[in-house]
Amino acid sequence: MVADNTADLQIALDNAANNQVSHMLAIAIDRASCDYTVETAANHANIYASVGIHPNVDPIPEETLTVEQLTTLANQDKVIAIGETGLDYFRSEGDLSWQRERFNIHIEAAKQTQKPLIIHTREARDDTMDMLEQEGAEQAGGIIHCFTEDWDTAKRALDIGFYISLSGIVSFKNALQLQDVAKKLPADRILIETDSPYLAPVPHRGKANQPAFVKHVAEAVAALRNETVDTIAQQTTANFHRLFPTTA
Repeated sequence: MVADNTADLQIALDNAANNQVSHMLAIAIDRASCDYTVETAANHANIYASVGIHPNVDPIPEETLTVEQLTTLANQDKVIAIGETGLDYFRSEGDLSWQRERFNIHIEAAKQTQKPLIIHTREARDDTMDMLEQEGAEQAGGIIHCFTEDWDTAKRALDIGFYISLSGIVSFKNALQLQDVAKKLPADRILIETDSPYLAPVPHRGKANQPAFVKHVAEAVAALRNETVDTIAQQTTANFHRLFPTTA
């Protein structure tokens, strides 16, 4: 969830409440947003925070965290996850060993704090999953955020205890591979999200996304799985609280 100012944030929160969205996770992508997510969570009872540095953020000193620094951030009140972290070979080019080093720091911090990882992966699924498996990420658990990969990748994530989070992309007509995954996922491993302000689901595709629109993701998933929207809402809510027990 991203808002440009306090007024925009309050509008988003009001819309979320009007659409029965009870809990939200604000996810950091850089040092500044780590502070923002923690502050936002502190000021709103139903918002929680995740801290981390996105793989596409340049590896400059101001955007570099040690394991110790990241664990200190993660141990703040209402921080329930580590990330957004992972690998992205689409937007970044050249020698990306720094991405893998950053990713490893996040995995280690998650293991030390026992807080789940929020994983981003784009055009790097094999390396992402290899690192999660090899570095023992199952000790912390986590989410493959905004999942866009195939069933084989989903199965690897499930095998190490991770959850699969579906965004508005699952409502797009051409997202056939992802829709197949949505049909196959075990009910106790599905999460739904908005990735606000991006990837607004049908019928708001192309517009700025907001937490209230998660209901349309639930509708799309329910239709694919031949279940009711209430069933999807109840199951994904239960899954969220199981992964993040302090939010219950």
